Amino acid sequence: MEEQSQILIPRVKLGSQGLEVSKLGFGCMGLTGRYNSPVSEEEGISIIKEAFEKGITFFDTSDVYGPHTNEILLGKALKQLPREKIQLATKFGNVGFDEGGNPIVNGKAEYVRACLEGSLKRLGLDYIDLYYQHRVDQTVPIEETVGELKKLVEEGKVKYVGLSEASADTIRRAHAVYPISALQIEWSLWTRDIEEEIIPLCRELGIGIVPYSPIGRGFFAGKAVLENVPANSALASHPRFSEENLEKNKMLYFRLEKLATKHQCTTAQLALAWVLHQGNDVVPIPGTTKGKNLSSNIGSLNVKLTEDDLKELSNAISIQEVAGSNTWDYMESISWKYANTPAKASDA
Repeated sequence: MEEQSQILIPRVKLGSQGLEVSKLGFGCMGLTGRYNSPVSEEEGISIIKEAFEKGITFFDTSDVYGPHTNEILLGKALKQLPREKIQLATKFGNVGFDEGGNPIVNGKAEYVRACLEGSLKRLGLDYIDLYYQHRVDQTVPIEETVGELKKLVEEGKVKYVGLSEASADTIRRAHAVYPISALQIEWSLWTRDIEEEIIPLCRELGIGIVPYSPIGRGFFAGKAVLENVPANSALASHPRFSEENLEKNKMLYFRLEKLATKHQCTTAQLALAWVLHQGNDVVPIPGTTKGKNLSSNIGSLNVKLTEDDLKELSNAISIQEVAGSNTWDYMESISWKYANTPAKASDA
């Protein structure tokens, strides 16, 4: 009976280079902590396997999650799954923080290669399906970074290349060196600043879009509104979850709640359905540590929205009314808005 009631997750092309993934992905970051306490290895492997059994084949991680422990956990889960049916994405370049708490990013060619070798080892794989530059190194010409990624593709160690949090100029220049298959970037009902320039550019170049935090870091599921944010959660210091801003943002949640009643789904499902409806080239990667949330996320594929519904939702969560920046102050400098790189030497 369970099998018959299972939602069939569609397959979509991510970018125009041939990568095919499940229309809904799974972000693994939270399994090793950040918004919550890390789950046990057994629980982590169990939810990854459950996601696969329910039709999710696109799994997202990074060498900086943990650091390293997230890839190790995912690698152990992959040993129990058919490799050829999985599309595994990981990232490099987000090194950590200096003594002053400022983020360190590295896009040098030798670093790209060293990171890939480390990720392959931790994951126990001989190739990565989609390899992203996690954040853009604003001191290294993007041509150098992507030139090395191109070599890794030619060597069979990487299948497809991606960027994360990249500016329009960087996307264009990167794509000229080697076709970019996907851009990972924040996109949700309350973070829509990429719609003006970045989304049209991706569509012009045939680049798929992978929205992270599509449920607003859990906000649209009621996190912080209906339940307290744990003190050890990174959300405790996020601008939109600060006491003052949260008070203002709560009304957005309650508006969504009314619309969710109308659509006979949960607020999280409605927020995720809005992202899913943005196009066939859009593959959100919500993460969760709980089986019930996984089922709820998959259930959002059953929420059908018309153009009028989408407009109503966009208007209800008015961007002008959102209180607080979409990222932490210390991460602002490496967000896509500032992610330009110097000209390569021959062009200078």
